[in-house]
Amino acid sequence: MNTEKRSPYSVIGIFAVFLTTFMVLTGAYMQPAEPKSSYLVQAADLATARTAVEAVGGAVTHELAIINSVGAQLTANQQAMLATREEISLVVENSNLAVSGGPSQPDTFFPSLIGAAQLHQAGITGDGVTVAVVDTGIWHVGALKSHIAVQYDAIANKITTASGDASGHGTHISAIIASDARSKGTNLYNGIAPDVNLVNIIAFDKNGTGNYLDVIRGIDWAVSHKDEYNIRVMNLSFSATPQSYYWDDPINQAVMRAWQAGIVVVAAAGNSGPNPMTIGVPGNVPYVITVGAMSDNYTPADGKDDILASFSAAGPTVEGFVKPDIVAPGGHMLAAMKSSSAIATAHPDYYYGGNLFTMSGTSQATAVTSGVVALMLQNDPSLTPDEVKCRLMSSAHTAVAENGDLAYSIFQQGAGQVNAYDAVYSTASGCANQGLDLAADLDGTAHFGGPAMQDEDGNFTIMDTDGFAWSGGFAWSGGFAWSGGFAWSGGFAWSGGFAWSGGFAWSGGFAWSGSRVSSESLTKSAAQIGSWVPQE
Repeated sequence: MNTEKRSPYSVIGIFAVFLTTFMVLTGAYMQPAEPKSSYLVQAADLATARTAVEAVGGAVTHELAIINSVGAQLTANQQAMLATREEISLVVENSNLAVSGGPSQPDTFFPSLIGAAQLHQAGITGDGVTVAVVDTGIWHVGALKSHIAVQYDAIANKITTASGDASGHGTHISAIIASDARSKGTNLYNGIAPDVNLVNIIAFDKNGTGNYLDVIRGIDWAVSHKDEYNIRVMNLSFSATPQSYYWDDPINQAVMRAWQAGIVVVAAAGNSGPNPMTIGVPGNVPYVITVGAMSDNYTPADGKDDILASFSAAGPTVEGFVKPDIVAPGGHMLAAMKSSSAIATAHPDYYYGGNLFTMSGTSQATAVTSGVVALMLQNDPSLTPDEVKCRLMSSAHTAVAENGDLAYSIFQQGAGQVNAYDAVYSTASGCANQGLDLAADLDGTAHFGGPAMQDEDGNFTIMDTDGFAWSGGFAWSGGFAWSGGFAWSGGFAWSGGFAWSGGFAWSGGFAWSGSRVSSESLTKSAAQIGSWVPQE
């Protein structure tokens, strides 16, 4: 009987050879580990951030309770997975710091620029007010999700709870209005009305295109449910080329009904400027607040070089009304947008990271103004839409040159740049939409025209008012300030109207034949969210 014992090392050796062979054949042998980098991950609370990191296989290295964040070691794949999780508001690579002199972190400068930051410190944050945003949807990023009171998909005609914004435009607009990712003592990534409620009405697709039926259905739904959700403001950051007089356009009719129902409608002037008569639908409705865009010229602390954005559409309207009514910050606006959205993918150079994106347009200026209106209504819920418009315009700061003259025509800047602080504490009344009759306009018994005229040289002027003429020029070289130092004579004469008489002072043709809207012209005038413009 052979009692010789086999060495255990020979067994181990055979197994090792087998395992090595298997790993080589499967590609597992000597496979380098995927490199990891250090990231900051933020959520609504510390526990959520930690759980999310661990769920994707990352390693938590720091607990930063002061900002509801964790530090984590993540592979590129893990970072990508985290960035798509709805509960995560920020995933940013851990950057090195240097003492004094380096570039500062981007901030949402606009709350301070228009005086909203002062109101926030006084507790005026839009609390209790609801803004309906008719757009491409809202991605449920971070704390923005908590602002959404309800979501109505006007395309599918149903209530939805899903997070979705394939375009990115609606999220960007909503974040400008309502972002509340506040850092203590600053306005970092802070919206205009950080405690406002949002009603998300989806009426545009991933390409930013919508049709009249879906948009009108969205507006109709908002009006029908305004009392249920306390909808006081409607943000319309889109524009279509006018194909009829304002009162014949179906979207405009729906917008006028919303105004009549007590909802303050804030509409974009459009991005088709700088030429005159470029205001789009529904910004050409005389009753609503139409907003153009200005830029701080990348120097938010210096108002002397601020400019009117070159893309901002200008009036007058075909019917003779001065538009826009006011202008607001609309250049290089930093706000939330998902990195995989259509806009961010098409323009990657403007994606900051951490779900933040820079974009310009009258859409963004409209969102700023909607936030200001929410602040006004929190402070005085009794205000009517006409009273809100009056106080916004009377408190706006006009762009004036060093000699006191207008830096821009009123057909470019309206009453001037919105000022949230002055608007909230304004006591002005009876200075908007004077001479107009909304009920008569809607029932077709009377229509109205504005005070704009065209002189023999082709310049647009205001009737019975000296000193206001459209010359086609822009003061791009600076040298002026939004100081509020210009006094308008005769009140807000351009907001008034006179009974429609069938003709105006200009003889040039319009974009349509006849005054009635046609099915063909509606097809040509599909509503569109703001087009991509220079990041001024």
